[in-house]
Amino acid sequence: MNLKPKVDNIFDLLKNNKKIIENYFFMTILQVLNSFFYLLIYPYLIQVLGVESYGLYVFATSITTYFIFLINFGFDFPATKAIAENIENRNKIQETLSCVFTAKVYLLLLSIVIISFLLFFVPFLKQHFILFIFSFIQVISFIIFPQWFFQGIQNMKIITYIQLIIKIISLPFIFYLIKAPSDINWYVLIVSLSSLFGGIIAFFIIRFKYNYHLNFVKKSSLEKWFRDSFPFFLSTSAGVIKEQSIAIIIGAFFGMKDVAIYDLASKIVIIPRTIFMSINGAVFPKLVVDIKKSRIKKIINIEILMSLGVVLFITIFGKLIVEIFAGYQMNSAYPLAILLSFTVMSWLVVGAYISFVFVPSNKYYLVTKNQIIALISFLIYLAIGFFFYKNIYVFGAAMALSGLTEILYCKSVTKKYQLL
Repeated sequence: MNLKPKVDNIFDLLKNNKKIIENYFFMTILQVLNSFFYLLIYPYLIQVLGVESYGLYVFATSITTYFIFLINFGFDFPATKAIAENIENRNKIQETLSCVFTAKVYLLLLSIVIISFLLFFVPFLKQHFILFIFSFIQVISFIIFPQWFFQGIQNMKIITYIQLIIKIISLPFIFYLIKAPSDINWYVLIVSLSSLFGGIIAFFIIRFKYNYHLNFVKKSSLEKWFRDSFPFFLSTSAGVIKEQSIAIIIGAFFGMKDVAIYDLASKIVIIPRTIFMSINGAVFPKLVVDIKKSRIKKIINIEILMSLGVVLFITIFGKLIVEIFAGYQMNSAYPLAILLSFTVMSWLVVGAYISFVFVPSNKYYLVTKNQIIALISFLIYLAIGFFFYKNIYVFGAAMALSGLTEILYCKSVTKKYQLL
């Protein structure tokens, strides 16, 4: 049996998709680095800050995430697409960078008004004024750190190097300054300044390495960007409300310890989820300009199998992971992690439908409808769950069932409009 032709085909496949493989590798490293870094220092933080203070940090981060998504406004997909389709057109790339930058500055000003109102009129936020201000600082990095630009030009290794350097630099500050629960404000400030510093580095790389200027543009030039991004903003907002509201609801009705427990369960799931989710992001820039339906179907089927593997892995090893990172005091995170592991399938499969089916077909409204359905179904499942049980496991079950509902919706509308 002559294996040489098959070996040659494999090498040709790797050679022809070198950029995709490289992009996937660095996107995966980036996501794993971000997730594993905070999981790595998790035992130390839980020990010195305590469960309550750490839960407060998660609570503040959840609120900040709302503003991050408001500022991003769903620009990432249209912007990445614009960069990938005009990779040789410097004027178009310059225009894309400047328009998105200007739009985000306007949204930052709106966010400052909103957070100021909340900090002065919501008693709990006012009580922890400094902590929430420090947490809010990190939203600035999402204006000057256009990850979508590097994704569009398929050069994610720069982002990975920046994040790695920043994480390493922040470690000594964390271990030196964070010694007690009262140091929670210092920890939040370190996290935010690390993010901001990374954004500044990326800003200078775009300006001096790639020689692009980020200029303010007229409001009239932003209309198209807001219009095209609005469906993604709606869909992202629905997802943010669904995910981030959990920490806020748990904090308000159960306590900060339960916030920390849910956060640990989420962290366990996030690492395998982000490893596989990078596939869609890495393939998107190339596949969006060369759509092949058979390839899309194959990607979706492979992602279903991978996600089932994640569920099996967390079921077998999840309890051990919880005990290693947090000890027996947070064993409740194990059943939650199993429930949340089922959301990996929805993240992967729905992400594939959005990236490779809805966006290339310009069916942006289907993205919005999908996330609205996901949010509504989550709230319905949550209400039903709380009718019978009043514990934090209901959140995990509602998330899993909501994800399944998303997949069924994507399959049905794809079949209805014959998109695949």
